Amino acid sequence: MDDERLAEGLHEHTAGFAKAVADADPDATVPTCPEWPLRVLVGHIGQAHRWSASIVRSGPTPVPDPFDADPGEPGQWAEWLRDGAADLADAVLAAGDRPVWTFFGDGPARFWLRRMLHDTTVHHADAALATGGAFDVAPDLAADGISEWLELLSDPVTATLKPAFAELRGTGQTVALDPGAGPGWLITRTPDGVRWERATGTADVTLAGPVVDLLLVFTRRLPLDRITVTGDRDLAEHWLAHTAA
Repeated sequence: MDDERLAEGLHEHTAGFAKAVADADPDATVPTCPEWPLRVLVGHIGQAHRWSASIVRSGPTPVPDPFDADPGEPGQWAEWLRDGAADLADAVLAAGDRPVWTFFGDGPARFWLRRMLHDTTVHHADAALATGGAFDVAPDLAADGISEWLELLSDPVTATLKPAFAELRGTGQTVALDPGAGPGWLITRTPDGVRWERATGTADVTLAGPVVDLLLVFTRRLPLDRITVTGDRDLAEHWLAHTAA
């Protein structure tokens, strides 16, 4: 997926997020992020986009606290969100091939565009679930969101950042995600961590359904019963219980 498609997706889901929270109560509870009222969820999105842009331009700074973000009055949210997404996209496209800091060492600036796209997409779903708004995501973006999440989970650095992820280690247990069309994802839990590949095959447990539903179940935004589970359901539930971001 090229940078232009990532930027297009970021703008699309930032706009969708803004539409989902328009005219909503800033203090409303977000069921899938229960510690955050809606204002904090809005603040997190705009803050994260600007923080990522500053990393691309100037290097790392401490991770900001979403409760410190000030998105302004609700009537200003849409413009504030759009400006943050544009700032990030502009910074990444201007950086080109120049390496920048990431959680996993220096890497391409597009790391932040891709990370923020998928973070925004999932939080777009959070906002829609909280306000009763509509949510959808293009299949190519949903598929890349699953792959990107698995890349994060399989990196050895991730368990040092969030120790609960170390519980995903195993002794060869396998989890398959089957979108029904095209290759799925085959995940293996090894003593050294998570391994995965784009493949369709037998596994100890298979989660099957439309790729959008797979993304939302896999990121704990929809219940497991939304899709078809074949095999060791306890294994699927254990995986989900230890992947809370």
